[in-house]
Order: sequence, then C-alpha cells, then structure tokens
Amino acid sequence: MSEASSDGDNVAFLLSQLGHRSASVFADLIASIDLTPPHAGILRAIAAEPGRSQQALSGQLGLLPSRVVAYVDDMEDRGFVERRRNPDDRRLHALHLTASGKKLLGKIGQLARQHERLLTTGLDAQQRDTLQHLLTTIAEHQGLTPHVHPGFRALGRSAGPRATPAG
Repeated sequence: MSEASSDGDNVAFLLSQLGHRSASVFADLIASIDLTPPHAGILRAIAAEPGRSQQALSGQLGLLPSRVVAYVDDMEDRGFVERRRNPDDRRLHALHLTASGKKLLGKIGQLARQHERLLTTGLDAQQRDTLQHLLTTIAEHQGLTPHVHPGFRALGRSAGPRATPAG
C-alpha cells in the first residue's frame, strides 16, 4: 500500500493540516469569550476533578508548575477559579470552579460543539462516529493522554496566560 494515493495527500499530512486548522479555529472561537485554549483546558480539567492540587494538575497536563500557577492566578483574579486549602495537606491548594467558572465552562462547551460542527461539515453522523473511533485508536497507539492537548508541554515558552485582544 502506498504512503499517499496518486491523487491526494497522505494521512499524516492531512492529520497535520487538519490539526493546525482545528487549533486555529478553536483559538478564534474561545477568544470571543476572552480566553485562550489553555484556559479552556485547565478549566475543563479542574471541573473533571474538583479539589485536585495545582501540582497534580501540572503533572496531568505536562505543564510547567509555574505556568499552572500563572493561569490559575489569572482565572482566580477573574473569578472563575478558587483555591482552597487541602484538608489533608495544608501545603497544597485544592482547585475548584466558582459559580462563574461553571457558567463559563458551559459557554466553552457550546463553543466546543460549534467547533466540532465546523470541522466535520460534510460528514453524516455515522461518518463522524467512524472518524472519532479511528482517531481515538490512532491517539491510543501514539501514547497520547486522553483529554489532554499535547500543546500544553510547549507553554513554558509562551508569553503569558491572558488572551490578546483582536484588532
């Protein structure tokens, strides 16, 4: 079997092309609510396991601890996240979403569904399900952590946690 058909691009190139497009579209959508993709991922991770420590969150996301602190500081200042002392270890802060954070997570969910519709335009429900299954299989074989974007590992080099206003 050839790497690419004679009239099209190979799978690796198409995945790369679509991955870049997907990240760009999601960043644009999430910017409409003054967030960046890392904000959305961190909020989602906190919601999935309320009370986890910043250290545990850093480990799960593969994000430098100093970057977690910067993002959590920003979201705490904006009223979306609160730190509570961990009752089992007072040195650790347990992370929780505030009521505003939970409301914001609902908006993020709406944007994520819009994002998926935009990217899968032209596919019917069965084709979307098949594509999701195939991509999940590939992600598992590549050793990717479920629900964690690998881009978190590059954030140690980013300029900061705040979204940059457009225009």
